[in-house]
Amino acid sequence: MKRSRGGGAEVSGGAMPLAEQILQADTTRGGGRVKSRDSRAQNEDNYVDERLSRKILQQARIQQDELQAEYGLAPEKKKKTPVTVLGPDSQDGDSDEEWPALGAAGADESHVVCDTEVVIDPDDEKAMEMFMNKNPPLRRTLADIIMEKITEKQTEVGTVMSEVSGRPMPQLDPRVVEVYRGVNKVLSKYRSGKLPKAFKIVPALSNWEQILYLTDPETWTAAAMYQATRIFSSNLKERMAQRFYNLVLLPRVRDDIAEYKRLNFHLYSALKKALFKPGAWFKGILLPLCESGTCTLREAIIIGSILTKCSIPVLHSSAAMLKLAEMEYNGANSIFLRLLLDKKYALPFRVLDALVAHFLSFRNEKRELPVLWHQSLLTMAQRYKADLASEQKTALLEMLKIQTHPQISAEIRRELQNSESRDLEIGLPVTVEMD
Repeated sequence: MKRSRGGGAEVSGGAMPLAEQILQADTTRGGGRVKSRDSRAQNEDNYVDERLSRKILQQARIQQDELQAEYGLAPEKKKKTPVTVLGPDSQDGDSDEEWPALGAAGADESHVVCDTEVVIDPDDEKAMEMFMNKNPPLRRTLADIIMEKITEKQTEVGTVMSEVSGRPMPQLDPRVVEVYRGVNKVLSKYRSGKLPKAFKIVPALSNWEQILYLTDPETWTAAAMYQATRIFSSNLKERMAQRFYNLVLLPRVRDDIAEYKRLNFHLYSALKKALFKPGAWFKGILLPLCESGTCTLREAIIIGSILTKCSIPVLHSSAAMLKLAEMEYNGANSIFLRLLLDKKYALPFRVLDALVAHFLSFRNEKRELPVLWHQSLLTMAQRYKADLASEQKTALLEMLKIQTHPQISAEIRRELQNSESRDLEIGLPVTVEMD
């Protein structure tokens, strides 16, 4: 009795024919492969990636909409008032690589709430209005700056060149003007996809502001503003990025909040992306917003939420808090100070001293201070009570007798009285000086 090589069956009376052995071996191996493939497929069915499922459902909806449109079965959709005109002729493209969910949340919906509806307390809003600048300065846009620069260059440099060479100052090449006028047509209808290469090289140009003016940033879509912020924050130096934030991004954000009482998702993402250069962000967005004296409570809450969600270097935050404490108070300062204090940085003593001086400057204030002011003082007392000197605590406690809140002032007193002081830790004598 012998065992065959192919199938392993015992054969009596001689070997099995070669053809039958081959057929039997193929059948056995084929069955094993099918079984393995079936089990593998079953495992794959049990573990489908969530992202893959979302893409499959999205493609299925797109195909269903195409079939309904082809056979005239598509229901009529109610038109919504968009933030910016995205253009009915623009074609749908692939979603942004960094934001895969924009295909559903950003490209199809022209206006999306940044997070949730911002609830504004009417009493706080009225209290902040008391500290707003009644005669705010005129807002300078990019167009104003460019026209002023062009006029100066034409009068100064043009005069010098005409005296030396007898020829006027050269203007932009008409072909360049035509190209960037065409870029404006793309950006005014942009939803997703690639940007023109001519626009990507703008940060590398010496006259980038003049070229940017040709694209008319006021007509860009919100999605185009986000892409432009990505490009400029990555490629411009901090001083130039600051000008882009202040002249282009900030006016657009304020106009959107004023008109829709919330902020477009793309513009909110642009503000977060602009923090790639935190120094330019503070100098070009936050500080000018507070210095204008017209920052509303809604603007402060929406823009301030970015401070809580993003990581910011301690040196930039300390410098910003120092500037906020020293500038004229307008209500929004308290919101931004409280949010920065809540990040629990190890602040330099110079910043803490400036914060204490900021709060003590309200001892002779006759207007009723908003609740936001008391909340920011409470936050400072909770986070940095051990870093304050005893004389500073004494001065703050005396001030609380003048500027009082029914609930918050008691909490502030408890924090200041039941804590160690900075001068006790380093062994300095305690001296109290009261005005």
